[in-house]
Amino acid sequence: MTTSETTINGIQYETHEHDVLVIGAGGAGLRAAIEASAQGLSVALVCKSLLGKAHTVMAEGGCAASMGYVDSADGWETHFKDTMHGGKFLNNWRMAQIHAQEAPERVRELERWGAVFDRTPDGKIQQRPFGGHTYRRLCHVGDHTGLEMIRTLQDKGVHSGMDIFMEATITDLIKDGDRISGAFGYWRESGRFVVFKAKAVILATGGLGKTFKITSGSWEYTGDGFAMGYRAGAELIDMEFVQFHPTGMVWPNGVRGILVTEAVRGEGGRLFNSLGERFMEKVDPARMELSTRDIVAKGIYKEVTEGRGSPHGGVFLDISHRGADYIRKKLPGMYRQLLEFADVDITKGPMEVGPTTHYTMGGLKVDPETAMTTVPGLFAAGEVAAGLHGANRLGGNSLSDLIVFGRRAGLGAKQFIDANPTAPVVSDERIAVAARRASSFFDRDQGENPYTIHGELQEMMQDKVGIVRTDESLGDALSRIEDFRKRAANVAITGTRTFNPGWHLAIDLENMLTCAEALALCARQRTESRGGHTRLDHEGYDDHWSKTTSTIKRGDNGEMVLGQQPLDPLPADLKPLFEGDVGVPGAIKANNKL
Repeated sequence: MTTSETTINGIQYETHEHDVLVIGAGGAGLRAAIEASAQGLSVALVCKSLLGKAHTVMAEGGCAASMGYVDSADGWETHFKDTMHGGKFLNNWRMAQIHAQEAPERVRELERWGAVFDRTPDGKIQQRPFGGHTYRRLCHVGDHTGLEMIRTLQDKGVHSGMDIFMEATITDLIKDGDRISGAFGYWRESGRFVVFKAKAVILATGGLGKTFKITSGSWEYTGDGFAMGYRAGAELIDMEFVQFHPTGMVWPNGVRGILVTEAVRGEGGRLFNSLGERFMEKVDPARMELSTRDIVAKGIYKEVTEGRGSPHGGVFLDISHRGADYIRKKLPGMYRQLLEFADVDITKGPMEVGPTTHYTMGGLKVDPETAMTTVPGLFAAGEVAAGLHGANRLGGNSLSDLIVFGRRAGLGAKQFIDANPTAPVVSDERIAVAARRASSFFDRDQGENPYTIHGELQEMMQDKVGIVRTDESLGDALSRIEDFRKRAANVAITGTRTFNPGWHLAIDLENMLTCAEALALCARQRTESRGGHTRLDHEGYDDHWSKTTSTIKRGDNGEMVLGQQPLDPLPADLKPLFEGDVGVPGAIKANNKL
């Protein structure tokens, strides 16, 4: 690592130089950094917030891996099949195969590094059921599995020799010709600019939840990686597929959108409408509350819109029949969180829940083997990368995704650097352009307020690009986004770059607008309903879209270019796994309708 201070044309910035820059310190970023360090590379790990505050800690229910400790019949083939069925066969089959095959070893690796999982009576890792999984597959630590994973990965990571930079926002990726060469950003506290030079960059920045009003995500989820990768020339795919987790709190208002882990349903929680009916009996009688998330969310939406919802616009989720001791043992975090922050005692009665924006299945297109995007030297892992989950993610697959493809990204970076050992150039011109873009909001004395635009964007996205969509609503959304862009270009920020949250939001706003436009364009193009994308004017599957992926690229003039590309078909050796399955690739077609 080298560090220096530089001034160019009046622009002051500090420079850090490493072999690999990892942006994002959740499970994917940490695992990528650990692997790159293990390969003998110098690594910089940069996070927007504090180390340990990644969204991985919010993944409570478990990590999906076919260990076979509880159900011995489980194996990678069944996990692979479940993932493909859950994703409505729009998954990149090779990513789904790698994920299913490698997840067990990645979990055992966490165990060797010190992760403390719940145990079966004979001392093996405990596994619980989850929606869409054939067997009890989720390795868990009560209901705080993600927190334990982050604790373990951080402990391993800080002893791996990497350099960690906290509270730094990366605003732009920098290229040397077609190849990535680093990134530009600033320290959130001081506003001072910083440049990271690197031979490879790994994006692990998470999702775009703050583009919507009701979300389980916190302030960091502003779509930074999607937008930065797109601006750098990387291809986006499947952006129409947004997962609305079926059980976010809808009441009290202070906890609206906060996730109620699927582990509540995995441990026996039941959903009821206002008539006391267990409505999932009508929606998916075989799997009930443990159906896939898209189907449960649509089931709840139907109950609410048809007048059978709870008083505050959701439905009731009740696990109190399991008994107080069982709940406090199996769901200790959920019990304490809701009791302390919402004054809701889940051992005594139901919660009011409804769909909340939770996860993005789409994102940067990556190579399944190396996790490299379509930009040489730029890699992506975790939620910012697309392909594994198809049209809908199964619960628990996100945590195993992080460690499987985080490791793959670290290895991919090593392979790329070995093949391209010469350090790329970070030009003064590129730095100056990025600095001007970041500081341009201070050029105006008067203008738009970023908080006003952001609030209106969230309301609009929730209303017009939410759990159900139509051509009319999506057309209106795109028109509104164009208007928001014009207003965002006129945002004025007062004061200095020091301690200035309005400036932070102004920068984040551009990323969210990019994500919103890509999402709405892809959703309008896909004239069918599948997984996390539901069109009221196009119910059911369409054969064309069963074999087609939506794409977004940046045009030569900076315009957003919408396209399509065919999916890679299943190879002959994997097709026998699905023999006898009903409706492949149109599985559970009837339940895709509202």
